[in-house]
Amino acid sequence: MTLTGGCLCRAVRYVALGEPINVRACHCEQCRKATGGIFYARALYQQADVAIEGETTAYASSGRLERVFCPQCGTTLFSRAIDGRGVIGVSLATLDDPAAVSPAEHIFVVKKLPWLHLDDGLPQYPERQPQ
Repeated sequence: MTLTGGCLCRAVRYVALGEPINVRACHCEQCRKATGGIFYARALYQQADVAIEGETTAYASSGRLERVFCPQCGTTLFSRAIDGRGVIGVSLATLDDPAAVSPAEHIFVVKKLPWLHLDDGLPQYPERQPQ
């Protein structure tokens, strides 16, 4: 599988190769604020499997994660682990074909907005998925 995508102004482009480790929709407050959406749908990859072209800027939103975005248009493209795991989350909304993959589960649903009703039949976890 090869996924391509980029930011609104096209200054940043990326290619993600292979099957994602997992695909999740996160409903935590940090993800909502970082993306400006009601949740953050992302495909998780090993960082070595994602080639990025163009300048990006990052903001450490916690001790575990930084948000990577285009400094020109502000599009949030990735969430990247800064705790040594070497993984990167690719925002499904920035894919050239956002329907190419879909989330397999919802996490942090205890934080989801009360007016959002999840009726897609996917597993829902109050916080992180149990290991």
